[in-house]
Amino acid sequence: MERLQNELSKDLHYHGMHHTLDALKTCDLYLRHIKINSHDARLLRLGILFHDIGFTVSNEEHEYKGSIIARDLLTQFGFKTKDIDVIVGLILSTKIPQSPKTLLENMICDIDLDYLGRSDFYEISESLYEELQVTIGLKNKNDWNKIQVKFLEAHKYHTDFAIKKRQPEKEKRINELKKLIEP
Repeated sequence: MERLQNELSKDLHYHGMHHTLDALKTCDLYLRHIKINSHDARLLRLGILFHDIGFTVSNEEHEYKGSIIARDLLTQFGFKTKDIDVIVGLILSTKIPQSPKTLLENMICDIDLDYLGRSDFYEISESLYEELQVTIGLKNKNDWNKIQVKFLEAHKYHTDFAIKKRQPEKEKRINELKKLIEP
């Protein structure tokens, strides 16, 4: 957390420490609905803590760079190689387009993008828009809304919980955004 706090660029309006904290809080919600053992829950939480740490190095390939940072730090803290491999897999599975292979990877992917089907979608989306204005030079809201519709339509939730609880709201966001797009 200290590294995220001190080393993340202030231009990361979405991928800041607040996103990691939101993901940890969201993880607790998922853990109330998806039963896994305490060891796996710990690995999931660690994966969440590390999933965007690569942004402290670069916006490019941040998942890969984050996996290297995580492997190094977790090794220093004496974690077992097997557990480190799971955590690295969690980090790498969040790369877009997501391709999770395990239950924990399904969970972290859904947790990471949980906001797509939540009531605070627009607030969080606005922070990502602000970030992309700075990082890639995104010019206007109409282009942003087109990008969002394309992303939301391509995105898939992976857990039964997210499919049931988040997908319906995500579908509403798609329809709302389509109405905002100017030809």
